[in-house]
Amino acid sequence: MELFIVWPFALFLAAGLLGLVVGSFLNVVAYRVPIMMERAWREQCAEVAGEIPEGADARDSNVPASGQEASSKAAPAHSDAQSDAPFNLLWPPSACPSCGHRIAPWQNIPILSYVLLRGRCAHCAAPISKRYPIVEAAAAILSLVAAYRFGPTWQLVAALPFTWTLLALALIDMDHKLLPDSITLPLLWAGLVLALFSAGGTPVFFTDLRSSVIGAAAGYTVLWVVFQLFKLLTGKEGMGYGDFKLLAALGAWLGWQLLPLVILLSAGVGAVVGSALLFASGKSRQTPIPFGPYLAAAGWIALLWGREILAWYGGYFHT
Repeated sequence: MELFIVWPFALFLAAGLLGLVVGSFLNVVAYRVPIMMERAWREQCAEVAGEIPEGADARDSNVPASGQEASSKAAPAHSDAQSDAPFNLLWPPSACPSCGHRIAPWQNIPILSYVLLRGRCAHCAAPISKRYPIVEAAAAILSLVAAYRFGPTWQLVAALPFTWTLLALALIDMDHKLLPDSITLPLLWAGLVLALFSAGGTPVFFTDLRSSVIGAAAGYTVLWVVFQLFKLLTGKEGMGYGDFKLLAALGAWLGWQLLPLVILLSAGVGAVVGSALLFASGKSRQTPIPFGPYLAAAGWIALLWGREILAWYGGYFHT
């Protein structure tokens, strides 16, 4: 910490580089976690149907590969997703989805490798999606903003994983309209645990334990009530349970006091951006729009500037 206080540039350099590296990994997370979940679901269904012995390894289930791998530059070929080979966040190593050529370490450097390879596989020259360097750059930029906001503090140590987790959730929800419990629930518990720490009665991180617990309960309950009312009035489900859990996690991190701001920001931005996207794509209003990315963006803004926004709002209307 002392080094970063004396040399602020070192803090920004470390945050930016770390963001690039983590952003590369987030591409993998966004692609592989849904497939891992599908494998688990199919294994459970097969167990219920009596197709495989209970307790059999998920690697034995026949799960078709789908989509395109998201590593920093290219993806492991997932024809082996139907084999006995393990499939998780660490294995198999990244490979080109077109030719299956395994990615060399020098070809896996965030952004730089994409530029040097001119956006193409070094082996077969197949184009590499621009999404990979975009996510890496986004993670780096968001990390730099968090470093600028909190400086060399314990809050920054917590804010960086919070930022990366929200980015991963936003990517998965955009791709699959899914917010995995394996990510939202650890985020929720992490917020509650951080709220335990205080110094002289002042929270070390972002809120106190009482506000955190109330925030988690209120976050889940608010969207659950909205869900039930919408279903009662329209006969349709307007959102998924993952949205409830994500808002509960945000409430645990931020405290109940910032939940109205998160809901207002996410609903407002979601309505404007969602409508614009539907109009641009020519799709109907019945097309489902993932709400998770807007919740994630609103939660991130509230973590960094929520108190200041509320103070400005209160002062503006009381002057």
